[in-house]
Amino acid sequence: MTVSPGTVAVAVTDGVPIFEVAVPCLVFGQSRLDLADPWYEFRLCAAKPGHTRADAWFLADTPYTLEALASADTVIVPACEDVHEHTPDELVEAIRAAHQRGARIASICSGAFVLAAAGLLDGRMAATHWMHATLLAERYPAVRVNADVLYVDDGDVLTSAGTAAGLDLCLHLLRCDLGAEVANAVARRLVVPAHRPGGQAQYVEHPLPADDADGLAPLLQWASNHLERPLTLAELASRAHVSPRTLVRRFHAATGTTPLQWLLTQRVERARELLEATDLSIEYVAERSGFGSAPNLRHHFSASVGVPPTEYRRTFRTAGWDTSDSRRGQLSDLTSSDLPHHSD
Repeated sequence: MTVSPGTVAVAVTDGVPIFEVAVPCLVFGQSRLDLADPWYEFRLCAAKPGHTRADAWFLADTPYTLEALASADTVIVPACEDVHEHTPDELVEAIRAAHQRGARIASICSGAFVLAAAGLLDGRMAATHWMHATLLAERYPAVRVNADVLYVDDGDVLTSAGTAAGLDLCLHLLRCDLGAEVANAVARRLVVPAHRPGGQAQYVEHPLPADDADGLAPLLQWASNHLERPLTLAELASRAHVSPRTLVRRFHAATGTTPLQWLLTQRVERARELLEATDLSIEYVAERSGFGSAPNLRHHFSASVGVPPTEYRRTFRTAGWDTSDSRRGQLSDLTSSDLPHHSD
């Protein structure tokens, strides 16, 4: 037998997104005595016991009141229905009381707003969904919001980014309590990566501008199709028929960044795609994405994503995902002779 991992209580409010409630239920609420005995005691808590509306169509069975949070070892706060609405006072007080009595407090996605309202994030670094990061920082200036990571473990207080990052956080808690072997086994049953480090960057897309902002859309499209080339600011300016200085000014107005930083972002995204969907060597991924060499790829990829390319790729192998899909096959069949040779 193992030492009891204790009680996990989830604070449920009306309108809570169903996925954010389901995640801790799947990880902690389903008894897995074949992996660890005893397993967690699990509680769904709400302001009033009974049934609580989750999203628009589901009812969650919530037999415990918020008072039960105080005696829990771990309290998880899922996302809010609307971050612009006032956080319920009774929830804030219950979270604060649980923390004062020694509970470990964790939030998923916009649940960080509840922790911030309770004062638990003052002076701490915290994660939330990148779409809500600016609002969280403006509303609670004492919180050091990090919009770039999956989750933050600050000991007795943990916060995560949106949706799937909440699953990463719950598996991290499970790993801390019962060890990597149990956490990995649960991840395999859920068919998800066994471990994504909290410092890994959120999967924020960097699309091309939707409109032809300042006439640069054709240039951006051309550059994205030629990432494997050693593009320079001078070459980009020449193609846009402007001076490098003018290009930088117009580029920043259209994209919010510089031409070379935009190129770096696009190359990291291309490398991500190749690492996820092919078995190409790191050297070839570096060539295809425009980094030129494996060391250069490792340096920029680690700085941008938070983990090295090999570790990033490993997360897509350890979950038992099917790597033989058509997209993977189409890309992995490429050889160096298949590198695109675009005409001008």
